[in-house]
Amino acid sequence: MRLPAWMQRRRFATGLSIAGLSLVTLAMTKAAEQHNWLSALEPTQEPAKQPTPAPPAEPCPAPSTPDPLLGPRTKEPGSWVGLSPVQTNLPIVVMAGHADSQGTASPGTPGYAVDQQKRAPMQPGIRDELFWNREVQAAVVSQGQARGLNIRAYTPPSISIANDDDPSTNWSKAKVFSERGEYVLEIHFDAYRPHGFGSGLIPVLPNVRELNVVDESLAQAFGRYPRLFRGGLGGPRRGIGILEIAMLEPPLETKLRDPSSREHTVNCLAERVVNALVQGVS
Repeated sequence: MRLPAWMQRRRFATGLSIAGLSLVTLAMTKAAEQHNWLSALEPTQEPAKQPTPAPPAEPCPAPSTPDPLLGPRTKEPGSWVGLSPVQTNLPIVVMAGHADSQGTASPGTPGYAVDQQKRAPMQPGIRDELFWNREVQAAVVSQGQARGLNIRAYTPPSISIANDDDPSTNWSKAKVFSERGEYVLEIHFDAYRPHGFGSGLIPVLPNVRELNVVDESLAQAFGRYPRLFRGGLGGPRRGIGILEIAMLEPPLETKLRDPSSREHTVNCLAERVVNALVQGVS
């Protein structure tokens, strides 16, 4: 039976609609497949690699006899004892020995490496003792401040001041600092053997002040020189406690000069000083 014309038109339109929907569905399916295919090609995000933790720092040698870090203590020991108490926020000033006496009669020791092995100095124009005095001075102040000490450095404006009484020398500044109650410590390295004596504290003279518990703590850590060593040195006459860290000779000097062990060795020397200072003011 022949369908009416209006039904034929509707059937035709319905066919078109179905065909259109099929095409849309097919297109969406292809798009989804393409998206999945592209996703499969994208590299997977791997978790970021964590940096390898640095190995723990090598511990500093513990004090013992003989001392593996400092070497022998002074061969001319003193018998004094520091008993006077101090305040916990005692102002401490750290100086580098011979920082103002280069080119004078007292520039400090050149060290075994320069004097006996004919090695080049660590810094042209200054003795090796001053070079290492400065290194330890800086490390002591840095570590001391980190541990809560009331500590600072003093450095003269010139490495060569001919007049000992110039107001900017270590001696002149130390006299001012000491008279107002500050503790003045000057870092030194002793001459190599047989000229040197060894590590230890050369304390201030009796007419300057009483010896205190900080003096005692440093003496226990490094050794103690006689109070009137060599008849009384210029520094101790002006309120300076001279700390001879060690004789500037191997094996310590070798470790200091070796770039691979220099920083660790300086920090260990400074740690020994700071430990004594902290114990003294505690």
